Amino acid sequence: MADSATSAHPGVQAELDRLHLLSPGADVLGLERIAALLGRLGRPQDTLPPVLHVAGTNGKGSTCALLRAALEAAGHAVHVFTSPHLVRFNERIRVAGRLIDDDTLADLLREVREASAGIHPSFFEATTAAAFLAFARTPADAAIIEVGLGGRLDATNVFEAPLTTGIASIGRDHEQFLGSDLAGIAAEKAGIARRGVPLVALAQPPEARAAIVRVAAECGADLRLEGRDWTPDPTLVPALAGPWQVRNANLAWQMLAARDRLPVTPAQFRSGLAAARWPARFQRLADGPLGRVETWIDGAHNPDAATALATLLETRAPMHLVAGILANKDAGAILAALAPHAASLTFVPVPGHDHHDPQALAQKFAGRAAPSLEEALTNLPVPRLIVGSLYLAGRALALNNEQPD
Repeated sequence: MADSATSAHPGVQAELDRLHLLSPGADVLGLERIAALLGRLGRPQDTLPPVLHVAGTNGKGSTCALLRAALEAAGHAVHVFTSPHLVRFNERIRVAGRLIDDDTLADLLREVREASAGIHPSFFEATTAAAFLAFARTPADAAIIEVGLGGRLDATNVFEAPLTTGIASIGRDHEQFLGSDLAGIAAEKAGIARRGVPLVALAQPPEARAAIVRVAAECGADLRLEGRDWTPDPTLVPALAGPWQVRNANLAWQMLAARDRLPVTPAQFRSGLAAARWPARFQRLADGPLGRVETWIDGAHNPDAATALATLLETRAPMHLVAGILANKDAGAILAALAPHAASLTFVPVPGHDHHDPQALAQKFAGRAAPSLEEALTNLPVPRLIVGSLYLAGRALALNNEQPD
């Protein structure tokens, strides 16, 4: 899977390019390489502050954003590792509340590269190691870690005893790695569970729920399942758009409440919800080159995410959709959910990534094709919504001169 990463800083860009050349050329699941690499680097994962580890198909990034906002509202300094980035690679690594600076990032990437001789880590494994080095060397009260892909064999799954673990909504995505069987996917996600550690999970389809219960029992995790062990509070409404964010907020609250090492009062948690931000999730662009008229962006990069977005669009007037979808995604299912709410459909490429042919999508779904996002938006009526890929959403932010911070 391509992981387009660019930087305006020459030192960072040089190291990103070198890591791409050293990697196997695609995501490769397994813990052998990351374990060997972290071993050479002194096992930084063992000296991180208390870790909150979050898996899921959809909502795990939002849950991480809500955890961070709540902890910071309570006065805690927080490290955060998430993926992918939207505009700058630095967005993936937040050190004690601030995005990692370019000079530090370049040095860490070089250190990881020099330690990786003969190991051939994937790009994600190498950058995960860089994040853990940054976190180990800077004091903080907590580290929020988002799983990259799956869970059991993901490069982030190297903690012997995280403080707590969480599983957001589970659906079908990355099927070339995880398969299409929902029970199997759920078992992979639940692979972040640890003996004696709280595993907080949202309610799932029956086959996924059964798999989570089984994996938790096998490893001795303290499973806390929505609908069985806790009931969501409908008043926990974050600033993030979409009714599904209430469940993500409840997941974050239950993860924090499962342990008392990171105290957050209900009032502080609600303050954090009001301040939380997570870009490219039904976000209106600010005033800028693209945002001078009403323009929205949303990743909606798999069928479940598109279906969730459709529930929000049902409450609004039809929007003019501009869609770019990666080649390894189910374009038919995504568009089946979104097309009924579209005033028009325009299909575009996703720069730097393999994507579905815009002309073929236009023909199949009675839309039009454009050679670029910029041209698609030219003279397009409002309101407009850019969907189908977080990478396309990142392109929109870059064109609008918006840098997530």
